[in-house]
Amino acid sequence: MHAIVVTTPGGSDTLVYTETPDPVPGPGEVLVDETAIGVNYIDVYHREGRYPLPAPFVPGSEGAGTVSAVGPDVTDVAVGDRVGWVNVIGSYAEKAVIPAAKTIPLPGGLSFESAAASLLQGLTAHYLTHSVHAVQPGDDVLVHAAAGGMGLLLTQMAKLRGGRVIGTTSSDEKRKLAKEAGADDVIGYEGFPDAVRELTGGRGVRVVYDGVGAATFDGSLASLGLRGMMALYGAASGPVPPFDPQRLNQGGSLFLTRPTLAHYTTTREELLARAGDVLGWVESGAVDVHISRRYPLAEAKQAHDDLEGRRTTGKLLLIP
Repeated sequence: MHAIVVTTPGGSDTLVYTETPDPVPGPGEVLVDETAIGVNYIDVYHREGRYPLPAPFVPGSEGAGTVSAVGPDVTDVAVGDRVGWVNVIGSYAEKAVIPAAKTIPLPGGLSFESAAASLLQGLTAHYLTHSVHAVQPGDDVLVHAAAGGMGLLLTQMAKLRGGRVIGTTSSDEKRKLAKEAGADDVIGYEGFPDAVRELTGGRGVRVVYDGVGAATFDGSLASLGLRGMMALYGAASGPVPPFDPQRLNQGGSLFLTRPTLAHYTTTREELLARAGDVLGWVESGAVDVHISRRYPLAEAKQAHDDLEGRRTTGKLLLIP
């Protein structure tokens, strides 16, 4: 089969399209012929070595396809099943071995592309809006990068829960997308804490969903109201430097968390419950998944360059 292999962590040129032996499922595993693969910022972190993986490795942690073989002891997944997955390394390939316990059955009316575009970011948006800070009707919510794949889903899920969403974007085109997703107000990054205060009558927001990191962190804290929650779920602009926790007190007894999806899908029941919500909303049209670009698997380098260069909106997919 063909796969993308990283032998040495580094820039996007380390993503090498090559032939590798077909994988074989072991006990408790299934082999999936992939149809669509999600591209996510965590793939960049793995490629760079920011989140180290033993090299050589096949990057990618999200995909969807059809089960073509099952290993010993697999009883609840069968050949021919349509499945998706998240948090399984090795997805940038034509075939992937997936633990059966991590497979997610796909609704019959949902395409493989829609599934691969909605699982990792959709489940992340779900735990952020339903668990990290369960958005309540009338809550003021700040969503950074509101026109990105994560931002569009966060905006829609916060709106489903009755929140008022303020989104940040970097262009008129992205502003339009954020508004179409339901954002009540869309502002630029320059001076955004002052704009947030003005839009909230000086109160500040109840929660900030920040996947940008270093470039927005200080402003995000300054945008929070009393006992507000700062959910730092990513670091697209780089990691946040160490800071004095006393700032949380001075800002109004603020909360800060650095969550990750694995800690909010610790059991199969929790994984399937969140996935059931997300995929059900996507299938019904209650949540729209915006697929920005599709790339052949061999063009994974270009996909990473476009993602890191902020030249995209919505979700990027690799097609084997």
